[in-house]
Amino acid sequence: MTSIKRVGVVGAGQMGRGITEVCARAGLHVTLCDVTEDRARAGLAGVADSLLKAEQRGTLTPEARVAALAGVSATAELSDLSDVDLVVEAAVEDERAKTELFRRLDEVVTDPAAVLASNTSSIPIARLAAATARPEAVVGLHFFNPVPVMPLVEVVPSLHTSKATELRVRSFAAETLGKKTIVAQDRAGFVVNSLLVPYLLAAVRMVGTGTATAEDIDTGMTAGCAHPMGPLRLADLIGLDTVAAIGEALYEEYREPLYAPPPLLRRMVESGLLGRKSGQGFFSYRAA
Repeated sequence: MTSIKRVGVVGAGQMGRGITEVCARAGLHVTLCDVTEDRARAGLAGVADSLLKAEQRGTLTPEARVAALAGVSATAELSDLSDVDLVVEAAVEDERAKTELFRRLDEVVTDPAAVLASNTSSIPIARLAAATARPEAVVGLHFFNPVPVMPLVEVVPSLHTSKATELRVRSFAAETLGKKTIVAQDRAGFVVNSLLVPYLLAAVRMVGTGTATAEDIDTGMTAGCAHPMGPLRLADLIGLDTVAAIGEALYEEYREPLYAPPPLLRRMVESGLLGRKSGQGFFSYRAA
């Protein structure tokens, strides 16, 4: 299998920064791309800050931090990804936007052996692959937040993904990045979110119907079920807009009413209360 040395990451948000960091720490050259130079540079600054914190914690040597950061560049031009071996798309969880992005990546990535991967949480890979002329090279590569800490990657082949592509990215995730991999069928939500998101939505529904407060629900699951984090703090960490988007995708796929985002979640997203990234969700994250 052809080795992967040059990686493009599209989307400089939390997930894109995390994917960039783990690839850079593995000694790869990474090009981080976003729609504007300001956003791309902000993403690069976030990677630099995370690497510095890792050094301060003693999990990364100063030399390794400098080497990792030296391997990362930022850009607002998709054309700068023309020579990569692998692109990981980590853009907004919107099917129309992702489909258009894959159409453009198919045009700019020149190596026919390059892999086009999506970090989507819920959108079927076959729909993204259909926007390209190389569906056999399109695959899901779903990391978990925070990427430098969470060990799992879901590898999601579509019906068109070649076995060579699947094995190549699974080897890359496991051997190059040191992640644990599982293979999921190309169905909305894959393995983890098909189980997790209905649980999160049930917790939101309990708040909305007045069954219990957010604090008491989370305490119930941490103290009563030994979960490391309650469902509502976890939803805040993921991003309430992302949780709602995954719920919509699950509902569209399965038509199961319990997958549909509850009214409270919809109102919070519409009001910009997105969790940690906005400073307020079910809990406050603003400095006193």
